Amino acid sequence: MGEPMGRPESLLLVRLRNSWDRFLRFGSVFRDSRLGMVGLILLLIFTFMAASAGLLTSSGLLRSPTASLCGADFHVCTPTDATPEMNFAPPSSVVWLGTDNYGRDLFSRLWWGTQMTMLIGIMASFISMGLGTFVGMVAGYYGGWTDEVLMRITDFFLVLPTIVLAIILAGMFREAGGGSSASIMFVIGITLWASTARLVRSQVLSLKERQSIEREKAVGASQTRIVWYHIFPNAFSLVFAEAILTIAVAILTEAFMSFIGLGPADATTWGKMIEEGIMYSAIERQPIWIIAPGVAIVIVVLAFTLLGYALDEIMNPRLRRR
Repeated sequence: MGEPMGRPESLLLVRLRNSWDRFLRFGSVFRDSRLGMVGLILLLIFTFMAASAGLLTSSGLLRSPTASLCGADFHVCTPTDATPEMNFAPPSSVVWLGTDNYGRDLFSRLWWGTQMTMLIGIMASFISMGLGTFVGMVAGYYGGWTDEVLMRITDFFLVLPTIVLAIILAGMFREAGGGSSASIMFVIGITLWASTARLVRSQVLSLKERQSIEREKAVGASQTRIVWYHIFPNAFSLVFAEAILTIAVAILTEAFMSFIGLGPADATTWGKMIEEGIMYSAIERQPIWIIAPGVAIVIVVLAFTLLGYALDEIMNPRLRRR
């Protein structure tokens, strides 16, 4: 008698192995993109800064972004004990970027600002991608009057200047007692979704004509299952690449809104640092106060842009180098 056959692998294990194989193939292709690797390395540095802010502060390597400094050794003190001599202190070996008008360590505020700046960018992109993907999927698959209505709404948002719409909505939230980080994420997210909806719709229009989708319809699969289990996974790669690029746009939008006084009132961001620097004439008295967060914004936006274009090139065969 022959040897007994082994138990067949479960469907979950097969899917996990296939996903791992695809990840390895993607990694081998991504390593060949020099610009993509540069963007990834820069983002890993900023991610470390955002994730380590609390730990470094608790260990004493950083100061709280709201703490005033006193004395020649720049020790933390209460606002009532702070002296004007510590305000606008020049960069030194203790305070690497100097202090602001309240005697707060600018380097610590820059480090802490990474956390909220990137969080606002990522969450705004998540809102934008979620709304844009849903509208694009529904419009592209169902077509007819549903497509017409959704695309006319999309066109309305496309023709409106994004930053102007964001300013109007942020002003409305501030008048209603808002102005929090959550409201800024929401405002930026709902102003950036229209281009994603157009992108996803065009992809769905192509995918739904494939033979695999026709076979699913023939065996009686529901439309909801076809859309979210068969079409969405094939469109996800382009959505993911678009999401990375949208993060860069969201960070720039938040910085501009903070610059004009409509940024989050409950958090420290790089844009808010620039706003405060302009407000207290830092250009003449402490230019590094404005230069440091400005350079940080440029670098992180460049990193997301490089990574986004690299992913778009890899995942979109029409853009891939031959």
